Amino acid sequence: MGLDYRWLRDTVRRRFESDDAMEAFLPRALTPDELKRLGDDRYLSAMSRRVFRAGMQHSVVDARWPAFEEAFWGFAPETLVLLTPEQIEGFMQDERLIRHRTKLQTIPRNAQFILDIRQEQGGNFGEFIADWPSSDIVGLWRLLARRGARLGGRSAAGFLRLVGKDTFLHTSDVVARLAAAGIVDQTPTSQRDQQRVQDAFNALQQASGRPLCQLSAMLSLSINPGF
Repeated sequence: MGLDYRWLRDTVRRRFESDDAMEAFLPRALTPDELKRLGDDRYLSAMSRRVFRAGMQHSVVDARWPAFEEAFWGFAPETLVLLTPEQIEGFMQDERLIRHRTKLQTIPRNAQFILDIRQEQGGNFGEFIADWPSSDIVGLWRLLARRGARLGGRSAAGFLRLVGKDTFLHTSDVVARLAAAGIVDQTPTSQRDQQRVQDAFNALQQASGRPLCQLSAMLSLSINPGF
């Protein structure tokens, strides 16, 4: 079994009044040039926001994020890599913030990750993200999980979606459609299953010319009765 793009497109199209309405609903990814122009502070901010969103209502974290931006001096990696345990304890007393010590401790660790990539690649972190091929986005997920702090599971894809990098998501509806097509049996966590999902998305992308984020949304819409 597999996924047929023409069937997918026709199934999703029936939910909208027009082609234009469907296209307006589907998400957009940033271009490589736009990703490269983002400052490394924006990548660290997005990493940190994704870490704090895990297990919490996103709206609660997002409402607090302006306070985080102020408290952490705009998330410049060069500054935050120097955070001391005493400073972390100080942030634990700041009532404007979400006071979760383990998550706060990821900020200097992820700052170091960004600086390490910059040194290894000879460019900014945005260039590294922009140049990673969408045909192996699960490889980028694995790198983020291995080298970043608390960026495993769904957090890698969530971080990439926050910054605008093209990626698909493993939402329950996407997984349900993949399972119905016989591609996986459950949420893909093994490297083998993740590669099977990547291959399925690559085939859809070759057939449609659409970015992964739109194909992901279309798979969700094809099985979700309400949106």
